[in-house]
Amino acid sequence: MVGNSIPLTHHVSVLAFPFGSHAGPLHSLVLRLATAAPQVAFSFLTTSKVNAALFFKSSLSLHNVKAYNVHDGLPENFVSSGNPEMAVGFFLKAAHTNFMGSLRDAEAETGLRVGCLVSDAFFWFVGDMAEEMKVPWVPVWTGGPRSLLVHVETDLIRQRLGTSGGGKQTLDFLPGFSRFQMEDLPEGIVGKLESPLATLLYKMGQKLPKATAVAINSFEEVDPEVVNVLKSRFQKFLNVGPFSLIPSSPSPRPLLNDESGCLEWLDTQKPASVAYISFGSVVTPPPHELAAFAEALIEGGFPFIWSFRGNIEEILPKGYDKMSLNGKILSWAPQVQVLGHSSTGVFVTHCGWNSILESIVGGVPMICRPFFGDQNLNMRTIEAAWGIGVEVEGGLITKAAAIKALELVLKQKEGEEMREKLKILQNLAQQAVEWNGSSPRAFNSLVEIVTTK
Repeated sequence: MVGNSIPLTHHVSVLAFPFGSHAGPLHSLVLRLATAAPQVAFSFLTTSKVNAALFFKSSLSLHNVKAYNVHDGLPENFVSSGNPEMAVGFFLKAAHTNFMGSLRDAEAETGLRVGCLVSDAFFWFVGDMAEEMKVPWVPVWTGGPRSLLVHVETDLIRQRLGTSGGGKQTLDFLPGFSRFQMEDLPEGIVGKLESPLATLLYKMGQKLPKATAVAINSFEEVDPEVVNVLKSRFQKFLNVGPFSLIPSSPSPRPLLNDESGCLEWLDTQKPASVAYISFGSVVTPPPHELAAFAEALIEGGFPFIWSFRGNIEEILPKGYDKMSLNGKILSWAPQVQVLGHSSTGVFVTHCGWNSILESIVGGVPMICRPFFGDQNLNMRTIEAAWGIGVEVEGGLITKAAAIKALELVLKQKEGEEMREKLKILQNLAQQAVEWNGSSPRAFNSLVEIVTTK
C-alpha cells in the first residue's frame, strides 16, 4: 500500500470505454502507473457500473487512484433492444460533455489541474480535448498491433480495395499482410461504413498519429514487422505488455482462490490433454453451436473445462447432465492459471486480444470461433501468420468440425508443431517483460510522459 504522506503534485485523467472488455486492461495499466508515480493523482473516468466492477480493495489501497462516474448517456426509461451498438451510440453522443464535467469535478476535488489525458484509443475526441487544454494525450489500444494498423491505414485500404467489403483480394500492399484477405478486415473498414462504431474507428485512425504516444497491451517481438510500421506512423508507439505477466502493483491480489477446484482437477489430467473453452464475456455462440460443441466433447471423450454462462443442461444431448461429463462446467474460471497449467492442451476461444496474449503466455494452441470486430483478423493472425491455432472448419461450430479441430490440436502432429511455435513466442514474451526488456523500457517512457509538467 502506498502511504498517504506522499504529496500529490500532478494530475492525470484517464477516460475509459465502458463496453466489452476495454476498461479492465486500461485500469490495470493505471494501477501500474500509479505505483510507479506515487506523486501523481489518477482520476479514472467511466460509467458507475464499470467503476463499481473495477474498483475493489486492491485499487482503493492506492491513495492516488480514484474513480469518477460518467453518465452513460442513456435516455430515461431506456429499454435495451439487445443491440449493444445502440447503447454505444447514446454514450458517444454525450461523451465529450459528460467526460468534461467529471474531469472538472476531479480537478476541483484534487485541487490539481489535469496535466495529461490517457484514454481508450476509441476516444479520438480526447485528442481535441488535449489540444484545447494544451496537455499530452496518450491513447491506449486494447487490441493487437495488426488491428491497429488496419485502422490507421483505412484510407489506403479503401483506395486499393474499394468499400463494398467481403472479397478475397489480398492485403499484400500492407507490410506483413500477404496471407490476409479483405474478408479478414474488421467491420467498418470496408462494408458498413455508417455505423457509430465505424465512424468512431475511422476518426480514431486519423487522429492517433497526432497523439503524444500510443500505448498497447502487447510486446514488440510478437509481430516485429507490423510493430515497426506502427512506430513509423506514430510519434511514439509503446508496447507495455503482456499485462498478464506484469503485476498491477507491488501488492497484487493474492492468486484467485480455486473455489471450483478446477486447478486441482487439472492436476489429475495428462499433460496437454484438456480443452479449455471460453468465448469471452460479451457474445456467446448460438445455442445450436453450443449444443454441437457439447456433443463433440462427449463423443470424442475429450476432458475439458468450460467457462459457461447460463444453464448448460439446456444444450446437452438427451440423457446427459453436467455430472455425467468428463470435465468441469463453471460460470467463471481463473483463465490465466488454467492456460498456464501443463494439462491444458487447447483453448477454444472467440479470439479477443487479451485471451490470445494469455494463451501465448501459457503456451496453449487455439481453436478459433470469432464473432465480430477484430476477432476475424486475430484468428487469421493465429492461423496464417503465427501457425499456433486453427479456425473451426467453415467458421461455425458443428459436431464434426469441432471433433476434427480438437483431434488436430490434441492428438496429431500439427498440434505438436503449434506448441513448438508457441514456445518461441512464450519465450519472447518472458524476455520482453524482464527488467531490461522492451516492455519495461516502453513503460518507463510512458511514466516520463504522464509525469512531465
